[in-house]
Amino acid sequence: MAREVEVRVPDMGDFKDVSVIDVLVKPGDTIEADAPLVTLETEKAAMDVPSTLAGVIEKVHVTKSSKVSTGDLLATVRATEAAAEPAAPTPAAPAPAAPVEAAAVPAPAPAAAPASAPAPVSEPPPEPAARAAPPVLNPNVVPVFNELGFSKAYASPSVRKLAREMGVDLAQVKGTGPKARISHDDIKAFVKRALTSAAAPASAWPAVPTVDFSQFGAVESKPLSRIQRISGPRLHASWVNIPHVTQFEIADITDLEDVRTKLKQKALTEGIRLSVLAFVVRACVRSLQEYPHFNASLDAGGENLILKKYVNIGFAADTPQGLVVPVLRDADRCDVYEIARLLADLALKARAGKLTAAQMQGGSFTVSSLGGIGGTAFTPIINAPEVAILGLSRSSMQPVYRDGGFVPRLMLPLSLSYDHRAIDGASAARFITFLAARLAEPRGLVEAVP
Repeated sequence: MAREVEVRVPDMGDFKDVSVIDVLVKPGDTIEADAPLVTLETEKAAMDVPSTLAGVIEKVHVTKSSKVSTGDLLATVRATEAAAEPAAPTPAAPAPAAPVEAAAVPAPAPAAAPASAPAPVSEPPPEPAARAAPPVLNPNVVPVFNELGFSKAYASPSVRKLAREMGVDLAQVKGTGPKARISHDDIKAFVKRALTSAAAPASAWPAVPTVDFSQFGAVESKPLSRIQRISGPRLHASWVNIPHVTQFEIADITDLEDVRTKLKQKALTEGIRLSVLAFVVRACVRSLQEYPHFNASLDAGGENLILKKYVNIGFAADTPQGLVVPVLRDADRCDVYEIARLLADLALKARAGKLTAAQMQGGSFTVSSLGGIGGTAFTPIINAPEVAILGLSRSSMQPVYRDGGFVPRLMLPLSLSYDHRAIDGASAARFITFLAARLAEPRGLVEAVP
């Protein structure tokens, strides 16, 4: 006997007033269980809300651009006679943010099929027991997802859950359903191709031996923080997939420090802490404008360089939870005072754990400063998919030979890591030399932005 069932928004955690960006059904539509009803978008991800049973849509209670929260009524469905009892709704959990040095998009999972792979072959859906213990593409490799592409993939929450369990990056899966929707069958077909492919680069990597350290003495096991668990695989993916080369230089910032000291008190009266990093970011903007191929990314095929018309500078912020990379957007439109203010605001939010996903995405170049701690040089890991990152070490007074004699000058060590696929050594040397020259001429850094 037919009955009417109300489908409501499942538990979304702390999210409230989430935007409805698409309504996928209308009254009179016949749907299957798990068919998507609406698409919601939070600040972190887009997600579909599926129907809990098969039937006919009686009424849709939301419209595009409306706001909903957990428990709100979405649709009324008249269940078909053969419909089973509705299953408990699957929580529509968004994909986690990427607040690490790879806050932008990580490299593809090692066992991923190429973009030119043939269309997936439909297979029967797996039995519940098989889905409970899904295969893993490579047990020795931690799956690394393109979180931005994963969140934008057109797939239901149950498909997303299956993809994560099986180590499949949804950004690389071609959907065969309506409007290129990804199904369970598409995930299974993707895994089958990956497992049967003769070329599986990740399998060539030897596993790190497992050692029982307690046999040598007392030990203590301490879990990694959430940020470390997310950033670790991404940093590893960046390191093994990008040919890193690091170019070193030292910049004379003696005059810069004199200018900063003179302007510091005036800036403080306006609530601005004028740091050396603000001048470095301003110099990076000038350098990226002069050498735009450093403000770029390689496309997915690695055959084209995507030049970005915006300049968004990420900077590594040390927090109690671990390293995060807030992004200073449109840095080319900010003078050194505005840059200093934005750096302070973003760093404060980072330490308080209040950065939004949007504030950690979209970077085109990153600066990692260890100057407040120490060191003379280091090799920063590129924040993929960017092609370069600048490292700053502690400045120190050094004897510099000028005008026939040695004079004390304040020198700042610079470390520029770059993707050798996109940038050659000569270009890197020119970039870092130009950058050092800009830091040595602070008057050009404090000028108003046109």
